[in-house]
Amino acid sequence: MAGVPDLNHINGKTERHQSLVGKRIALFTGAYNYISDGVTLTLNRLVTYLEKHGAEVLVFSPTTKKPPPIEHAGTLVSVPSIPFPGRSDYRLAIGLPRKIRARLKVFDPDLFHIATPDYMGSQALRYARARGIPVVASFHTHFGAYCKYFVSYHKFYRMDLLESTAWRYGRWFYPKCEHIYVPTLSIADELRSHGITNGLRLWQRGVDTSFFNPSNRSTSWRQAIGIEDGEVVVTFVSRLVWEKGLLIFADVIEGLEARGIPHRSMIVGDGPARAKLEERLPNTLFTGHLQGEDLARAYASSDVFLFPSDTETFGNVTLEAMASGVPTVCADASGSNALVVDGETGFLAQPGQSAEFLDAVERLVTDPALRAEMGRNALARARTYEWEEAMACVAGYYEEIFAPEPAVAGTGDGHATSDLGISPPVLTPPSSV
Repeated sequence: MAGVPDLNHINGKTERHQSLVGKRIALFTGAYNYISDGVTLTLNRLVTYLEKHGAEVLVFSPTTKKPPPIEHAGTLVSVPSIPFPGRSDYRLAIGLPRKIRARLKVFDPDLFHIATPDYMGSQALRYARARGIPVVASFHTHFGAYCKYFVSYHKFYRMDLLESTAWRYGRWFYPKCEHIYVPTLSIADELRSHGITNGLRLWQRGVDTSFFNPSNRSTSWRQAIGIEDGEVVVTFVSRLVWEKGLLIFADVIEGLEARGIPHRSMIVGDGPARAKLEERLPNTLFTGHLQGEDLARAYASSDVFLFPSDTETFGNVTLEAMASGVPTVCADASGSNALVVDGETGFLAQPGQSAEFLDAVERLVTDPALRAEMGRNALARARTYEWEEAMACVAGYYEEIFAPEPAVAGTGDGHATSDLGISPPVLTPPSSV
């Protein structure tokens, strides 16, 4: 088929994912290029990997008129959308109109991958099932954790109704998919606790340790933004939205100041919460959105990474900080607690408990030997997470659907099932350092 690359020149691998060649995959997501976050960057990596191995991918997502923060991979089809109520920085796709359905008909997908279970996602699910096209989903949004923050965005939102409705919808949506790709075992356990049990597959993330690594530490970069030699820098990296734990971060920085502990604080990122955060933390360095080498330098030029978010399903920024040799202080919640080994690569604190975060950060700020030891451990652990294998894992799951294995006795669905209720093959979680 025209446009399919020569697999003999793809990383020297000629046999891997042969069954993907020429397959057509439709990917549906609520954001792909108008926001730069862990989800969008991961999906762009996936599309790059799939196309590199001979598949054709068509991405359906909302877009905006503003210049996108990232250059997207693959072919992007813009779908009609409206600003998300109370969160205008995000877009809500309003379905699959006739023009989009016509594009789908011409493309004739072999597989639907739904990354966002919004209205467009539900319409895509119905479209595929009506035509006998297999559907997989990836789980990127922590429903329960996000709901408590949405109450603060609009008076219309009610925490009790939001969370129960979200999980009820999830129990309708996800069982209709062949696979559900989850980033951590703890997320899989949470889904199971809410009655979503079938087709769970582990899809961990990775980090490019040739790009994010301690060698990017730069004294001149620190000096250029006003950090003096010997100052200990406590850093936060993410989009500046309240659900990322920004209030806890502010509490910790104010707590360090109140205790008279010398330090500098730095926030890397941009978003709707920036103005209020700048007002509350006048002594903090705000770099704005960074990417590429600037972002790698910011991580490596930090001394402590503080990320109190309890809404993560994985935590790419935490892994990037670890790869940069920086000890991390994170929430003991799904996502972060799958990465951070408490007391070895950093510390975990109870979500929402500012005092616990403050004590942990103080230990690292005041003990250079402990910072160095935990930084080395963090780097060693980060090296066990590779993007190539993470993406190969998803491609392998696709191949299960394109060429299913014979049924295994006792399961009745063609898949063996592990004791954790996750159908193999799975990526084994890296062992503790």
